[in-house]
Amino acid sequence: MSKRPTIHLKAGEDRRILGGHPWVYSNELQMSPEVKAIAPGSIVTLRHADGRPLGLALFNPKSLISGRLITRDPAAVIDAAFWQARLERAWKLRERMIGVPFYRLAHAEADGLPGCVIDRYGDVFVIDVSSAGMEQQIPHLGAAIDALFNPRVILVRGDGPARELEGLAPASHLLKGSLDDAVALQENGAEFLSDPRAGQKTGWFYDQRDNRALIARLAAGRTMLDAYCYMGGFAIQALRAGATSALALDRSAPALALAKRAAVINGVADQLQTRQSEAFEALAEMSTARQRFDIVVADPPAFVKSRKDFHQGAKAYRKLARLAAQCVAPDGILMLCSCSHNMPADEFLRQTHRGIQETGRHARLLYHTGAAPDHPVHPGLPESAYLKALTFAIE
Repeated sequence: MSKRPTIHLKAGEDRRILGGHPWVYSNELQMSPEVKAIAPGSIVTLRHADGRPLGLALFNPKSLISGRLITRDPAAVIDAAFWQARLERAWKLRERMIGVPFYRLAHAEADGLPGCVIDRYGDVFVIDVSSAGMEQQIPHLGAAIDALFNPRVILVRGDGPARELEGLAPASHLLKGSLDDAVALQENGAEFLSDPRAGQKTGWFYDQRDNRALIARLAAGRTMLDAYCYMGGFAIQALRAGATSALALDRSAPALALAKRAAVINGVADQLQTRQSEAFEALAEMSTARQRFDIVVADPPAFVKSRKDFHQGAKAYRKLARLAAQCVAPDGILMLCSCSHNMPADEFLRQTHRGIQETGRHARLLYHTGAAPDHPVHPGLPESAYLKALTFAIE
């Protein structure tokens, strides 16, 4: 531990860390040539400007988020046992909240794993890493998961802009076992199929679990459109709750194929239709054709992946709200979602409301919800409250 590199904050730059924020930005640090030479992903001792220790952090001198605090104890040993203790605490909480072994086991900073999420599909575990520091900890994480669960499969996934900013290449490899087909999961009494090896993120989006249940409660006797449906989560839950029909819309043929398989498993195949298309194009065509649904859900990928995308992304959310609202039947329901942490909740509401107003229709906001509780929010990191779902009644 005495050989760990040390980084120092600049004078007066300790307010955020002392206030509970887990990140240290490069402009808050004394970036000497020696500090810049520290290998990305190293564990370092973080200190005040006067040398007093603040804790241990994962360090990457090449990233704007240079330090990610992992413990306030500067003498901690960071090994498999350290991560096992954190995962066991997260596991016990998920078992209380969810009750079946299908959930997000660890949600990044909120569960003490900065830049890393772990999803569980029964005896299949998927580690998704987006920081150089946690990339170095993958062997320890794998050992911790193996000790706690003895799973059949441990898969490492990682891609996207966050890894690029950390200087990491895309990753996909097995730490344990083999995986040749889709993996079954349970959610709210339904069974779905995920694709951890080739699907988006870890293969399924557990964060929408409660929002899918919300829509299901409103679905009996109604028709539904599930835009950006991925593997049909909203549509199939609505059909199981008594919806008369549902159209699942997505541009991914493999995702729609798994949605069809899940519809068969859940006994609703006769009520599910699928359409492979870009959502904006399909929504515009359905609006022109005056095709209407009692419930419309639009859950797109992130339109605002970075701050420079903000204005363009805001316009995209407004356009989506307008097109989707035009497809809602009178006195119907519209749910619009954003998974962009760079799109603030108040601005998302403003843009979606503007889009609905452009149709000349009146809307009432019924629910303003977020991610399911196995995706906890770090109180000191507002960015971790990324998912926003607005459910409107449309006259």
